[in-house]
Order: sequence, then structure tokens, then C-alpha cells
Amino acid sequence: MKKRVQNHTGASSIWLFLVLLAAAVTLSACGGKSDSAVSASTSGEKLEVTELRYQGSVGAVTFPELAEDLGYLAPLKLKFIGNTISGPQDIQAVVTGDTEFGGAFNGAIVKLIAAKAPIKSVISYYGVDDNTWTGYYVLDDSPIKSARDLIGKRIAVNTLGAHHEFVIKEYLHREGLTAEEIKQVALVVVPPVTSEQTLRAKQIDVATLGGLLRDKALERGDIRPLFTDKELFGNFSAGSYVLTNKFIEENPNTARKFVEATAKAIEWARLTPRDEVIARYESIVQKRDRKEDKDTVKYWKSTGVAGEGGLIAEKEFGTWIDWLVNEGELKAGEYNSSDLYTNELNPFHK
Repeated sequence: MKKRVQNHTGASSIWLFLVLLAAAVTLSACGGKSDSAVSASTSGEKLEVTELRYQGSVGAVTFPELAEDLGYLAPLKLKFIGNTISGPQDIQAVVTGDTEFGGAFNGAIVKLIAAKAPIKSVISYYGVDDNTWTGYYVLDDSPIKSARDLIGKRIAVNTLGAHHEFVIKEYLHREGLTAEEIKQVALVVVPPVTSEQTLRAKQIDVATLGGLLRDKALERGDIRPLFTDKELFGNFSAGSYVLTNKFIEENPNTARKFVEATAKAIEWARLTPRDEVIARYESIVQKRDRKEDKDTVKYWKSTGVAGEGGLIAEKEFGTWIDWLVNEGELKAGEYNSSDLYTNELNPFHK
């Protein structure tokens, strides 16, 4: 395979930040301890903590939130501390001890672990399937027809060093662009909610759109996809929730309960009719009263999670380890997929 080099449109500074972050922080991975451990509802084992701090997502319902609403998480409780701005930020909050769990694109998790962050992926929570995917869109009258036309152009992404950057660079590489040519494709951070407007104003050349934002943009018309993540990789789980190694070691029953409840919520969403899932999501958004638009969840289509109960497949980390090796960011053989995740906490593993 032809060796690729990193686009330096800010990703290198993120890499340095992660290294410094992982080296400097003192982990405080234990959640709120109770005076006496609480009983688990299934196995009879005692849970070590009573609540888990986490970050949410505006207008969306996460699987742990669904698990709590369905009663799967009890007697554990979630403590919302705010909304995350990106996957990398969400898992950084776990490393610094601000939250007990967070989720991000698997490639970003590999990079953080490579920066010596003592975390482990425990369950998949988002991905790509026939109904849930992301497209990279241009205007109908755009002269951009191929990857080579992107040289010197600007592509909007929600953050650097995560899912969209990996997908874009893989597309460019597969289409035959050299490392130097790939460096000339600019990745510009634009909030997803304004990407369509920014594209139509011709301030960027390509907009990254998925879910509700993609569907609404397509309804308005005059845009077309240049490529999609599904076309490149097929159906796969793309991101995982992580816990610190210390949290898993000191709170094994709580860690298992969290993964078990989240896994059951994923399967509930997978097997329940879509209208019922949406109704449940609308109810959750309304009850939590965070002054957000509950209409967003009406566009929910599927879990996007490939493995039953969020089971993680080896290739879902192996692909990105190989990618980072080819980018020159990791040494060959430095990390094995099995070192970065575990399915042992997931009841569907059996």
C-alpha cells in the first residue's frame, strides 16, 4: 500500500494536545461512592458506585439514557454534566476524570490510547448501516466530480482527528491521490448545523451531512453526494464507549452493569418498531427538559450498530490501527486490536 502522510490542517496540534493531556492528568475514575454498596438487579452482585457522570448530545438520546429510561440501568443512575462538542472531547473528559464514560470514533480512541491514556473500549454505540450513514455533498452545479477535483478545495467536518477526517483521507487515497496532493485538500471545522448553509453560500466546497441534517438538505435539493462512508466501508460499528482501566478494575460490577444495560438498550432499539422508538425518544427529550428541539429524534432511522448488543469486532479497531500505521502515526506491531477493547463485560458475548 502506498504510504500516506497526515494532513496538517490542525490534526498535529490535536495529537500533541492528547499526548500532553494523557501525561499530565491525574485520573479520578471512581464515580460517586455510596455509604454502602447497592445491590445489582440481576446477578445479586453488589455495585460499587451509585451514579455515572456523562455528557449528552443536543437533541439526541444516547443508548445509556435509553437504558435508564427503560429501567435496564437501575439501580445505577446517570448524572448529566453537559453536552459534548465532539467524540475526541468526550473521551478526553473520561481521561481527566470529569466523566465515567464517553464515546468516540474508534480511530480517535486508538490515537488517545497511543498517547498513553489508560482507557479501554467496552461497547459499540454508533456506526453505519443501510439506513444510517454519512455523505459528503457538493452543490449540483459544482465542478467537483472526482477526488482529484478536491485538490485545493475545502471540506467541512465537525472536528479534526475523528470519523470524518479518516473517511475523507481514505477516499482520497483509494482514488489515487498522492500524499502531497492529499495535504492540499483543506479540512475546515464547521458546526454540523451550519454546514449546509455554508455550502450553499459557497464558503466551502463539500459539506459532511448525516441523519436529520442530510435528510433536510436533500429535501431542499440542489446537492449531490460525491461519496459516502457506507460506499467505502459497508456496514460497520464506527465508535465505542470507553471506561478507564482503573474504573473497570475498581468497579467491576458497575462496569458490567453499565455495559449490560447499554447492550440491552441497543437491542431494544434494533428490534422495536421505529415509530415506538421515536415516541420513546421524544418522551425522554421532553422529560429531561434541556430546552432542546425534540423534533430531531423524528428522523431517527436505525441504531447503526453492527454487532449484536454492541459487540465490538476486531476489524473495527484493526482497520484504524493499520490506517494510522500507514499514516506514519503508529509503528507496525505497536498495538493489537485485542489490547484496545473488551467484549467480556457484554452479556451478548456469550
